[in-house]
Amino acid sequence: MIVVRFKVNCKPEKVEEAKALFEAIVTQSRGLEGVVSFDMGRDITEPNSFIATEVFVDRPALTRQESLPVVQKTLGLLSELLTAQPEETIYDVSSSEP
Repeated sequence: MIVVRFKVNCKPEKVEEAKALFEAIVTQSRGLEGVVSFDMGRDITEPNSFIATEVFVDRPALTRQESLPVVQKTLGLLSELLTAQPEETIYDVSSSEP
């Protein structure tokens, strides 16, 4: 299982544009084969920041999700939307519990 934590800090004037793109990513990602869960929300202490928690059954599922056109479009716009580079950590998880 692959777990991804992805955090971005948006330019204040770009928050709504980024939010719309992220909403499309979440909606399209949740329906993909191999996506266990895909959630994104705002940081309650940094209102211009969004954090995604993504869970995939394996690396091929992560690759499928990353190849979605909306993901590629959004990645291409990050330099216009963000104040700094995104934070991303990928965990390879060998077991989980409910």
